[in-house]
Amino acid sequence: MKSPLLSLPGAVPAEGRDEGVAAHYGDLFREQRALADGNGFVDLSHRGVVTVTGDDRLSWLHLLLTQHVSDLAPNQATEALILSANGHIEHAMYLVYDGTTVWMHVEPDTQGDLIAYLESMKFFYRVEVADRTGDIAVVHLPAGSIAETPDGAAVRETPQGRDLFLPRADLEAYAAAHGPAAGILAYEALRVEGHRPRVGFETDHRTIPHELGWIGGAVHLQKGCYRGQETVARVHNLGKPPRRLVFLHLDGSEVHLPGHGTPVRLAADGQEGRQLGFITTSARHHELGPIALALVKRNVAVDAELLAGDTAAAQETVVEP
Repeated sequence: MKSPLLSLPGAVPAEGRDEGVAAHYGDLFREQRALADGNGFVDLSHRGVVTVTGDDRLSWLHLLLTQHVSDLAPNQATEALILSANGHIEHAMYLVYDGTTVWMHVEPDTQGDLIAYLESMKFFYRVEVADRTGDIAVVHLPAGSIAETPDGAAVRETPQGRDLFLPRADLEAYAAAHGPAAGILAYEALRVEGHRPRVGFETDHRTIPHELGWIGGAVHLQKGCYRGQETVARVHNLGKPPRRLVFLHLDGSEVHLPGHGTPVRLAADGQEGRQLGFITTSARHHELGPIALALVKRNVAVDAELLAGDTAAAQETVVEP
């Protein structure tokens, strides 16, 4: 989905997974500061939107998701995962229930695969799954924003702010009334600062929830059976995950940020040392400078100085070893 807000002054299109919205509108740090102060909004209209309705909507989703949603209260936001049979992360869904409809937004261009899985699990349950990406756009308001919520819009409110599910036809009018717009790079920098993982960035084909700190937030340990639960329970009760998420302060003298997949090694071993992990997301922060998230082997010492490619990196613990 290509956003109409790419026509706003200064808009520079994002690339890669976030193609379709603006990377920034001419001033990355100004946009970050505005969001940190509770001003403006972020266009997330490239994300997939899926709804679930029907008499069995909550009880059915409860059987499939890692989160406890059978008694989800109206307007209560939550997040949940869908795992493979081996416990690897396949989808992350950001949900809210308005009393009749479960709304969720997901990574761009993944809603088709998600819906195909959900449809395959309907059986005799009274549910309807719909792809609403074509007519509903997601807009993010930062924490502290006093912008009014349009009548009738579903709202997902979290400590990080509010996600609005707006009619796509109203997106330009909303932007005109509630600017300034901030690009996805500003949003991502604050996500990295907040240590919040994202599917497709902090995950690969073998990532399990424990590695990213999603236990408790997106994975409920006291609910009934779901696909992949055996792995979740076994690692939680009997072992440790093989990798862990870390936050990195990068050397600010480097011109280029290490990209996704850049090898992480011990600084003491140099660039020829054994690879211990990889960069998942890097960003330029308006206060912290260059920062990143990385996935490293669990036994990497928490105080070890690291190298991301050829960039020096000091780590902070996100997931305990």
